[in-house]
Amino acid sequence: MRIKICGLNPIRDVQICIDLKVDFLGFVFYKKSPRNVNLTEVKNLLNYNKQKSSFVAVTVDPTDDFINKTILNHFDYIQLHGNETNERVKEIKSMGLKVIKAIKIKEESDIVNHKKYVEADIILFDTPGMEKSIEFPKSLISKLPKGEKYALAGSVSVENIENIAKLGVSFCDLSSSLEIDRQIGYKDHQKIEKFVNKVNELKN
Repeated sequence: MRIKICGLNPIRDVQICIDLKVDFLGFVFYKKSPRNVNLTEVKNLLNYNKQKSSFVAVTVDPTDDFINKTILNHFDYIQLHGNETNERVKEIKSMGLKVIKAIKIKEESDIVNHKKYVEADIILFDTPGMEKSIEFPKSLISKLPKGEKYALAGSVSVENIENIAKLGVSFCDLSSSLEIDRQIGYKDHQKIEKFVNKVNELKN
């Protein structure tokens, strides 16, 4: 099971995730989000030895200018949550980034939309609520394509990860379930450790 933790703070949360061998560390660049990264803090990411972790910039319809000035040289992947086309994905990859393309799933017919994005390195199946922690319909999880190219987001937590794994999911993305109670944007490091330990138990 690969893990991506999103909504991290470039100063507070990075080292513990690296130490716990979290696969993907996500940082939100979206002004409307309470988890939006302060651009002056991005440079702090260069201070870390990432080891085997990858840094991900989570964006919505990013411009070339923003990618060049803020994303390149700091991140391994860019995650796209907007109206990007497969051609746009290809353009961004040519700039030197790997791409995670998010697909919003409301009903089963939406799943096939991932086939439009053959250029994407990873497909993230997400709920329409994005950061609002809407639960991904259990009836649809088993219908998602399988494999490490495909990730699931939407109310993933330590309480349900075992059941999600039984449905064939091998890559999960989570954020709000790892936050301090009633403090949006502040990760609880004990919750992160507990979740990673639970996933490691499932692997054994």
